[in-house]
Amino acid sequence: MSKVLGSIRSVCPECLGRVTGELVQTGDVVRMVKRCPEHGEYTTVVWRGNPAFSSWVRPKIPFGGGVRESVGNGCPYDCGLCARHAQRTCTALVEITSRCNLHCPVCFADSGGAEKDPDHDVLRRMFEQTMARTGGCNLQLSGGEPTVRDDLPDIVRLAKRAGFGFVQLNTNGLRLAEDPALAGKLAEAGLSSIFLQFDGVRDEVFRALRGRDLLETKKRAMDHAAGAGLGIVLVPTVARGVNVDQLWDIVRFGLERQPHVRGVHFQPMSYFGRFPADFSPEHVTLPEVMTGLCEQSGGEIKAGDFLPPGCEHALCSFSGKFMTREDGALMRMGSGTCDCTPRPAEAGALKSIGVTARQWSAPVVPEAQSSDCSRTSPDTSPGDDLDRFLARARTHSFTISGMAFQDAWTLNLDRLQGCCIHVAQPDGRLIPFCAFNLTSRDGRSLYRGTV
Repeated sequence: MSKVLGSIRSVCPECLGRVTGELVQTGDVVRMVKRCPEHGEYTTVVWRGNPAFSSWVRPKIPFGGGVRESVGNGCPYDCGLCARHAQRTCTALVEITSRCNLHCPVCFADSGGAEKDPDHDVLRRMFEQTMARTGGCNLQLSGGEPTVRDDLPDIVRLAKRAGFGFVQLNTNGLRLAEDPALAGKLAEAGLSSIFLQFDGVRDEVFRALRGRDLLETKKRAMDHAAGAGLGIVLVPTVARGVNVDQLWDIVRFGLERQPHVRGVHFQPMSYFGRFPADFSPEHVTLPEVMTGLCEQSGGEIKAGDFLPPGCEHALCSFSGKFMTREDGALMRMGSGTCDCTPRPAEAGALKSIGVTARQWSAPVVPEAQSSDCSRTSPDTSPGDDLDRFLARARTHSFTISGMAFQDAWTLNLDRLQGCCIHVAQPDGRLIPFCAFNLTSRDGRSLYRGTV
C-alpha cells in the first residue's frame, strides 16, 4: 500500500519547466512522482531501503546572510545565490578549464570543450570575489581536467594569496601519474588535497565509465601524490550494474593506502552533462550505498555508523568517521547518534569547512614517530596510551561518505535551497552545484554554458 509523504517542487526533465509533485512511499521505497502539463508524468526512485526515509533528517535554521541576488522567476531560475537560498557556501568550485584528457561516457560537466581557458586576471578576480562573498570557505579547482593547464601551480598560488586555507584539486589523475614531479610542484604551491576520480578496483569498471583501463594509472597518481605529502580522497561514481558490488573493495583499497588516502566519497551517478543516450534513470540511492557497505564489509561497517549531514540538506548525503587501529580493525570515531535539534545552518557549514579541511589534508606525522612507536610495553603508562591513541587518530582517521547530486529527474527545490556546494562565476555569482549542472533529456543546460 502506498502513501503520500508530502508535496515537492521540481522541474520537468524535458523542458526544465517548474512542476509540482509528491513523494510517495511503498514499503521501503520512496518515489518522486511529478507531472508536467506538456510532457506528462515522471516517476523516479529517490530512496530505497534502510535507514528509513523518515529517520534521515537534520533540520536547520535557514541562513539568510551574505550577498544575495533578487528573486525574479523563482527557484531554480534565480541562482546566484538568490535571497531565498537557505545555506552559505561551504565549498566553492572554480572551473579553470573545459578541456580534458579523457572523454568519459559519463561526465557531469560534459568536458572536452574547446572554450578558451580563463586567464590569471579572471581567476584572481574569481578567487577574490568568492572569498569576499562567502567570508571564507574551502576551494576546489575543477573543470574539465585542471591538470591539462601547465600553469596549474601558479593558479594554486593565486588561490592561496586570495586567502583560501584549503585548496583541493578535482582530477582524473592522468597527468599526476605521467609526471612524477607535478604533485610536488602543486604541494609546494599550497595544494592541500586531491579529489581523485576512482571508480573501482577492476579495469572493467573504468572501461565502462571512462572508456579505457585506468587502474594502474590511478595507482601511480596516488603514489606520486602521497610522495609529495598531499591528502587523497577517492571519489567513485556509483552506477547500477557497474560497480555497486565493489563499494567495500574500494574502501579497503583506500584503507590499505593510509595515511595519505584520507577517505572515500561515493557519488551515485546523476544524469546531467554527458550520459549514454539509451539510459533509463535508475539512480543508486544513498541507503543502497550505506547498506551495500554494511553487507559487503561483513558487518565491519554498521548502518548506525553513518549520520545525515549538518551542512547541506539531510537527503543529500551521509558520512561516517573511522580509525584503523594498530591491529587493522576499523573503529567508529565519535557518536553514532544524530542530535536532530534544529541548529543554525551557518553553524553546520562552518563546522563542515573546518572538519573537511583537517580530514582531507594529509596528516602531519611527528618526526619522532617511528614505525615501532605504537608498540605497547608492559610498563607503559595510561598517559602514553592516550598519546598513542591521539597520534593514531591523527594519522589513521578515515571518512566514508556519499553525496547524491540531483538531476532533472530527482531535483527537489527544497533540497536545492539547502545546497552548500556552489560553482563560482566570473561575475561573482555562486550557483548551487546541482542547478549549475542541471541538464534536460536532450542535453540543454539551465546554467552551464549560458552564464
